[in-house]
Amino acid sequence: MARRSLLFSPGDKPELMRKAPSAGADVLCFDLEDAVAPAKKSVAREAVRAVLSDPSFDPDAEVLVRVAAETVGDDLDGVLGSDGEADVRLDGLMLSKTGFASDVRDVDDELAARGWTLPIFALVETARGVLNAPDIAAEGPTTALVFGAEDLAADVGATRTPEGTEVLYAREKVVLSAAAEGIDAIDTVHTDFEDEAGLREQTEFAETLGYDGKMAIHPAQVSVINESFTPPRDRVEWAKKILRARDEAAAAASGVFRVEGEMVDAPVVAQAERILERAGESV
Repeated sequence: MARRSLLFSPGDKPELMRKAPSAGADVLCFDLEDAVAPAKKSVAREAVRAVLSDPSFDPDAEVLVRVAAETVGDDLDGVLGSDGEADVRLDGLMLSKTGFASDVRDVDDELAARGWTLPIFALVETARGVLNAPDIAAEGPTTALVFGAEDLAADVGATRTPEGTEVLYAREKVVLSAAAEGIDAIDTVHTDFEDEAGLREQTEFAETLGYDGKMAIHPAQVSVINESFTPPRDRVEWAKKILRARDEAAAAASGVFRVEGEMVDAPVVAQAERILERAGESV
């Protein structure tokens, strides 16, 4: 399933949560962490539960709730109920400031105590999290690593720049760690939601690094992100030619084959498969 765009909505704003599916994001994330003031946490949990338990709320997107390790018990009680018997539409959790693989296990245990099993999007946004990204990615419940540049810069005392060189090492380590475990990597937010040109540039750069998607903080960002992570038609047709030729070569018991003068090997085949997967198409 495509995870090109992940759109945040504050958990204490039910009107925004209900409108979120209309933006067309592949993943929706209702936030119980940074977007909600501490005094409004209880209200936000009730609001998230009300939206997720509404039978009319059934978007064509994955639905997540972002929780913090320090408050995960209260967050899950508020959304799922202490016995886990709330009838809610919930497809996964995002864990903020994931620093250790044990953080993922702890959340998984909290879910299990309520009779739930959910994939976890591990948000890597601290120095500790970046250093432990390979272990976090290797945890069974982890389905995606999510890179958070803003919190990371604050954690290490870096100055954010338009070029992003101060977080480039961490950005690359996160995507490499995710790729090594065969899970998705989702890139950091572009904080200026009125800067479409900057968003497009950063999204296209993230795609070249190997990211599968990017977070959005405003609905207007979703279409740009989706477009950047959707392969163009000519690349899709190229991928189909490669994979058809691969199948023909396999039928002829040939290990080496050419497509329009190009010698094709395993890395080229893997690239073609990735393009079709992203495009949601088959040979």
